[in-house]
Amino acid sequence: MLENVFTACPVSFFSLFLLTNVCNLLSRKEQIAVTAQTLFREKGYAATSMRDLATEVGIEAASLYNHFPSKEKILQEICFRMAEEFNHSLQITDDSSKDAIQWLDKAIAIHTQLVLENKEAAGVFFEEWKHLSEPYKSDFEKMRKSYENKFVEKILEGQQAGLFRPCKARLFVLNLFGTMNHIYQWYDPSGQLPPAQIATEISQLFLTGLCCGSPPNNHKKKA
Repeated sequence: MLENVFTACPVSFFSLFLLTNVCNLLSRKEQIAVTAQTLFREKGYAATSMRDLATEVGIEAASLYNHFPSKEKILQEICFRMAEEFNHSLQITDDSSKDAIQWLDKAIAIHTQLVLENKEAAGVFFEEWKHLSEPYKSDFEKMRKSYENKFVEKILEGQQAGLFRPCKARLFVLNLFGTMNHIYQWYDPSGQLPPAQIATEISQLFLTGLCCGSPPNNHKKKA
């Protein structure tokens, strides 16, 4: 998705030149959404006005309403698009995993890369969702809870199969998400670690502590 190309870029450090070049490839509605996720991330949803957004996009404020009826509709689009991306990733993981170890390894990798490749949208997803009104807020929370529960279920499944050590599955998942969901705050795309390597490091760190017997790498070689 073109939005992914944009959100992978550290817009905060490059000025409007980068924004203008990317937005030239997008429809007007996409330009608005892409610009909004950057402003919501940098200034916060509450502190960003439709006039701010119009100025960044380069159109009259009234013209925004031809594409989005309200500022919250833009927030809804960003939050639910990311939620759908995360949930779709689990379908891919379900289809390509032999057991709970392989599933968790792939799920961690995909989740981490989604966050890093969509830094601006991820920041809005994790921090600004609280500004959603009902019933959207409740729907959003249900989607997030359903996603988290899938990780809990897989850990319990792995424990029953003797693959994972006994532990409080939900506590483990909360710690895992606490790590994965905040990497967008410190990740530097110009640094030495690419998203795939960061994802691998996080997966190995958590699986090494969770798995019984052989380390995850040895398990992969046997699979």
